Parts: sequence; C-alpha cells; structure tokens
Amino acid sequence: MATLKIPSHVPSPSEDSEQLRGAFQGWGTNEGLIISILAHRNAAQRKSIRETYTQTHGEDLLKDLDKELSSDFEKAVLLWTLDPAERDAFLANQATKMLTSNNSIIVEIASTRSPLELLKAKQAYQVRFKKSLEEDVAYHTSGDIRKLLVPLVGIHRYEGDEVNMTLAKSEAKLLHEKIADKAYNHDDLIRIVTTRSKAQLNATLNHYNNEFGNVIDKDLETDSDDEYLKLLRAAIKGLTYPEKYFEELLRLAINKMGTDENALTRVVTTRAEVDLQRIAEEYQRRNSVPLDRAIDKDTSGDYQKILLALMGHDE
Repeated sequence: MATLKIPSHVPSPSEDSEQLRGAFQGWGTNEGLIISILAHRNAAQRKSIRETYTQTHGEDLLKDLDKELSSDFEKAVLLWTLDPAERDAFLANQATKMLTSNNSIIVEIASTRSPLELLKAKQAYQVRFKKSLEEDVAYHTSGDIRKLLVPLVGIHRYEGDEVNMTLAKSEAKLLHEKIADKAYNHDDLIRIVTTRSKAQLNATLNHYNNEFGNVIDKDLETDSDDEYLKLLRAAIKGLTYPEKYFEELLRLAINKMGTDENALTRVVTTRAEVDLQRIAEEYQRRNSVPLDRAIDKDTSGDYQKILLALMGHDE
C-alpha cells in the first residue's frame, strides 16, 4: 500500500527534464518545482528522467541536485531520486563505513526487503562498489554480529507461501530451548532466522507464542544494551512484521528529543512506493496520532514538504 501519488497525466521525461533544468536556473533554485515533479513520479519514471537529463544536457541530474540543494531536503531528494536497488546499495555501503557505520541498517535492508529486492540491491552494490555486500559486512563486523549479519544478507530466501507445520513446531521448540539456555548465538537459532522463508518463520513464531505463552521478542529482551540481541530482535521483526518494525523506528525518530532526520528520511523514501500507508496506519494505531501530522509538527521547510508529498499530502 504505497502513498506515492502520480498525476493522471504525466509529462514526458523530456518535459520533466527541461522543467528540472529550469528549476536550477536564475538567482535561486525552485525547490517547489523539484518537489512537484520528483515527488510524484515512480521509480521507472524517475529513471527515465535521469537518463533523458543526461542525454539532453550531458550532466548527471543527481550531481546537479547535489549542487543546488542542501541539508535534510537534499538528502531526501537524492535518496528518493535513486533507483530502489541503487538506494539500498548506497545505504548499505554507508552503513559499513567507519564514521557512518550502522549495523541496524544492514539488518533493516536484509530483513524488510523481498528476496528479489535484496538480490537487486546486492547486484547494484557490486556494480557501484566493485565488491560484494557480504564481503564488506564480514570485513566490518566481528563475533556474533558477523555470525548473524553475513548469512542474513547472503541468503536468497524462498518467497512462496507454503508452510511445513511439523517443521514449524519442531523449530519453535528448538528456538525456545536455545533461548531458555541463553544460547542466543547458537548456530541453529541463527540458521532458522536467516534461512527460512518469511511464511515459514511466521508459522514458527506463531507456534512459539501459542505453545510457550510469550512472543519471542519478549524472551530476547534480557539485555537491552546487547547490540547482538537488538539486531536479532530487529531481524525477526523486520522479517515477520515489517510495518511494526518501521512504526517503532518512526516513533523513536520523531518522539525523541530532537528528530532523527536520517531515520525519518530513510523510512519515507524507501517505503513510499511500497507499504508506507500500512506503516502509517500502524503508527496511528500505536500512537493515536496520524503519521503525516506527526511529521508536519516535527519538521519544517522544503524538507517537510517533500516528506508530506511522498505521503500523498502536498497540502
């Protein structure tokens, strides 16, 4: 359930390209025009605009946007304009760098994308950075975190809906035994989380809850400061209830003292074409406040305008 709104009549890529070029001319940048175009085009249309822009003007649209814009608005526009696979590759690469490293973003990409989306992101990563995502994740992590993250990004999960209930019951029992023994890094526990299809994992965790009287998240909250356990819980939530994962991320980004613009930008730009409507519904259910109203209250200027436009609320 996407929030992206595309007009009934979409100008040609040539028209959009010329309009964007015009937005950069003169004494000041026309930010409103940039938003009115890019925030109302899907991934295929944005790609065509970029290609036409290069063919017509001999320059990269992203580089021109980078020169003309600034701050959080610039970050949002650049992330949004990227092809989804390129965007995930860029975010993943940033997450492995020393100064911007963030293992939770690696978990987010690996667990909330479909198997095909993750595969395309890894292919884009190889094209852009001339190495594999698995290689960088392995190099920049160690111990239990490496043990979890490398197979999480490396696997190509089965995407079907078929479920083996006998297997679900046996693996729910196995998970419970390992967690009861505090063997959170056991090979079997990691294998189940990192390799099972999302449908199979959901069935296993539903049986875990029904059989042992507690959701697995609660049983894994033994140490709130343990990064490995945080990442393990995030992976499980991302794989099974992505809308709840993103709702929590947004709640923390918006409700803390000072907005976490990086997280807010990442969620809106990566989910506007996917399931941002469902995430917004979960946010309102959990917080009794519409997500667009929370964003409106917590942001300002052109940054606010593009986020609201991507949510389908240009007003």
